[in-house]
Amino acid sequence: MLWVLFLLVAWGAAAISCIRLCIVAARTGLLHDASANSVRKVPDGPELTLYETAFLAGGPHRVVDLTLVTMHLRRRLLLAHTGWATVVDPEGRDEMERTVIRAIGPQGQSRIRPVRTAAATAEPVRALADRLVTAGLAVPGGAGTDVAAAVRAVRGVALLVVAMGAVALLIPGQERSAGGPVVPLLVWFGLPLALTLGCLIIARMEIHPYSSWASPAGQRLLAANEIPAVKDHGVLAVIAVRGVRAVDDPALRAALGAHRPSS
Repeated sequence: MLWVLFLLVAWGAAAISCIRLCIVAARTGLLHDASANSVRKVPDGPELTLYETAFLAGGPHRVVDLTLVTMHLRRRLLLAHTGWATVVDPEGRDEMERTVIRAIGPQGQSRIRPVRTAAATAEPVRALADRLVTAGLAVPGGAGTDVAAAVRAVRGVALLVVAMGAVALLIPGQERSAGGPVVPLLVWFGLPLALTLGCLIIARMEIHPYSSWASPAGQRLLAANEIPAVKDHGVLAVIAVRGVRAVDDPALRAALGAHRPSS
């Protein structure tokens, strides 16, 4: 009865992954409740800045990408398609721009990848994150990522259960059940599969989308927020909301190491 071992593995994996998802979702729910209470302290109809929009949509690296492209479009920084950044105007217009200039270094030129890494962990970006968390618009770092990882784990286990059931059916010469070889196996492996699929359905209804940065209140504000269509705001708004991959300029995507997926 080798198939019983496969069944035990399927049940164990399903139980562990679903329990983990429930625990992470419960913790995130507590964070969401706290964020909802905090949002009431924010004035009605708060207008997000581009930096705030970028953080809620894509996190600290999205904020740095927005800053780099803003400086590039306004001729204060040159982003080469080879992946280098060169300072043209060393006077940053705000703290984010000054952070990028400091990350590039005194020589005024650096590879973009280390600049993005250094600037994303700098104090101005952390301060922006703290303000959004305090306002209830963002979740503390890692909370949303844990939910997404738990959901992916449950999906993987669902596929594992199907694979285990298929292997069990194909094992020759196994005494499966007095009621027939196929139907009892489908029932026994169908139960953990139903458990995982049920958890995924509930997660999608209750905590979807699985944002890594924005709280439910932040997601609603992000969806409702309208950015004025002034000079450069078209490209910058696209970067803030969707990232560099959504930009049409291939040189700009190449400079920041983004490759637009083929349609």
